[in-house]
Formats: sequence, structure tokens, C-alpha cells
Amino acid sequence: MSASHVFIVDEVPELEDASDLVMVTVLEGFLDAGGAAQSALSHLLETDQGRVVATFEIDAFYDYRARRPPMTFAEDHYEDYQAPRLVCRLVHDAAGVPFLLLHGPEPDTHWEAFCAAVRTVVEHFGVSLVVSWGAVPMAVPHTRPVMITHHGNRPELVTRSSMWRGAIRIPASALALLELRLGEWGHAATGFVAHVPHYLAQVDYPLSAIPLLTAAAEATGLQWDLTGLHARAAARADDIATQVAESAEVRDVVAGLEQQYDAFHRPDDDERLPLAEDGELPTGDELGAQFERFLADLDEGDRDDKGR
Repeated sequence: MSASHVFIVDEVPELEDASDLVMVTVLEGFLDAGGAAQSALSHLLETDQGRVVATFEIDAFYDYRARRPPMTFAEDHYEDYQAPRLVCRLVHDAAGVPFLLLHGPEPDTHWEAFCAAVRTVVEHFGVSLVVSWGAVPMAVPHTRPVMITHHGNRPELVTRSSMWRGAIRIPASALALLELRLGEWGHAATGFVAHVPHYLAQVDYPLSAIPLLTAAAEATGLQWDLTGLHARAAARADDIATQVAESAEVRDVVAGLEQQYDAFHRPDDDERLPLAEDGELPTGDELGAQFERFLADLDEGDRDDKGR
């Protein structure tokens, strides 16, 4: 079956009698500080690669010149072209419950067509709830719990109180538009955004993936074994602690962020969350060089680990 730039497997017997089917959506390229959503996705696929039940027509959505796919040149010829893929898989949680996992690059163009294509998948398989993951850089310390912003296109879907006051204008994303459009089409959609320390936004920070998976489990009833992810997060936390201990300037910044974080968690009707670009935060140019060295050391540690 093909419709709206998506090709769907005609028969999936396992889903014929499925009730309360959930679709988890994870897109690369935007709104994923610290690689939180990708870490959560990788953890799920390590457990169950599943079966592709829908394939999106990537040529309709992908800008090849902006994000050139990798390929290999071997001496005198080209080989091993790694084509981008935007697919929906049928996978299972730890209890064997089936759910759909839509993942791939965020569409560069034709967002409305992409939303229509996802709608086709949702209605074809009778999906009852679409869940999205993301992460944003925030002026928060790594020594405090990772906070989550919960959003949804129906009030009853949002079970966590919002930390925001009022409204802000933000850059749009394909997932944000998808949630909006699904609501207009009568389909339930909700999402969770992790708040990642802004000084760790460009490096792998698996700790931020854990609350995304935990929040989604609470909202859907799906179950995932997070043992391996906890181990990765603990190893990364040790790396960060080592680097922080070697820099008095970074320690001072973290201490300032801790005080700010704790202050914003006091009961106060006027509290609001600090964005990473807020001008009064202790992250001025005088600390830039320290953080650059801090991140460079973490990146060097990543390369050493991969080389072993």
C-alpha cells in the first residue's frame, strides 16, 4: 500500500487485534541536546530491531546537499553508500507488548506531506497514542536530576505540571507540527523534552535519555529494561566528574547553576525556567575557554573509548 509518500506493509497479523497501540517517534537533526532522544532510540533498538512495517519516501523529504550521506571510496571505486532511511518498525517492550517506532532524519522539506504520511500510518494501524522525544540545552547543572517538559495536544494527556509561565516563540520542528496536526485530525499525541545542561549539549549525555524512557513508560504502560543505559550514564557521569574536578572555574559555574536550579524549585508563583541564553546566567565569555577545554577533554575520552 502506498499513500502520502509512505509505503505500508499490507498485512501485519500481530497488530490486527492490538489495542491501545503506541507509536514512539524519534527524529534526528533538531531538538536533541546531548543526544538524549537518539540514546533512548539506540537503547530500544539494541533490544529489538523489530520489523519495518512502513517506509517513508525519503527523497520527498531529505536535502542531500545539506546533510550528505556517507559513502566509501575504495582505491578506485565507490561503494558502501549509507542511504538515509525514515521508517516505522514494529518492536516489542520488555513484556512482549508490541508498539511502533518511527525513526530517521527530520524532514528538511514538505513537513505537511510528512505529517499526512504519518497520519496514514496512524490510521492504518489504529494507533491510539503518538509519543515523541526531544531534548533542549538549558542553564541547569549536571549534578541535579534531569527535568522534563511534558506537552500534548489534549489537556488530559499532560500529566506533569508545566514549569513554564506564559507563552514563548520557538523555532518549529517537524515533530511539533506533527503533534499539532494530529490533534486537528482527532489523534492523541504527547511528548517529553529533557532539559540538558547547556555545556553538555554537544556531547553524548545518556543520562538525559533515562527520564525520557521513564516518562514514556508512565504515559503508555510500556516497559523497558534500562540497566544498560544506567551503566552508560554512570560511566559518563564519572568522566564529567573527573573533568569538573580538574577546573576550579568550571566548578564555580556548576555551583552557580546549582544555586539557580534550587532557587527555581522553591514554591513561587513567579518562578520560571532559565533558558541557556538568559543574560544573567554565570556563563559569560570569561568562562568560554574553560568549557571548550572541558568539552574537548570529554570528546577525547569518547574517541579513546571507541578505539579500545
